[in-house]
Amino acid sequence: MSNLARNYREQTIQQPQRQQDALPVREGRRPLITPGEKILAAIIGVVFCFMAVNIISTQSSIYKANKDIQVVQSQIEKQEKANTDLTLQISELSTYERILEKAKELGLDLKEKNVKVVQSQ
Repeated sequence: MSNLARNYREQTIQQPQRQQDALPVREGRRPLITPGEKILAAIIGVVFCFMAVNIISTQSSIYKANKDIQVVQSQIEKQEKANTDLTLQISELSTYERILEKAKELGLDLKEKNVKVVQSQ
């Protein structure tokens, strides 16, 4: 081999070594976020998501309970209205004049001797 070929061969072998040496070596430099901080951030994120889901679930159950309460209250109001209507109807149907009229329709006569007054307590 000639000297020129030998020199060329040595240069090609040494060039990759020079490129590897050219990379700066970072000694003592820490990354901005350590693996422990990453784990801690992940745990905090999971806890935050769990609490958010828990709050939403609680609000949903409160909304459902309030809705059920309103439905029951409306049913109570309807029933109270029906009760007052029936009470009014009872008072209208139990008047003395109406009872006397129904008795005459059925063929009953009012005899003053047979009438007994009962006081309500």
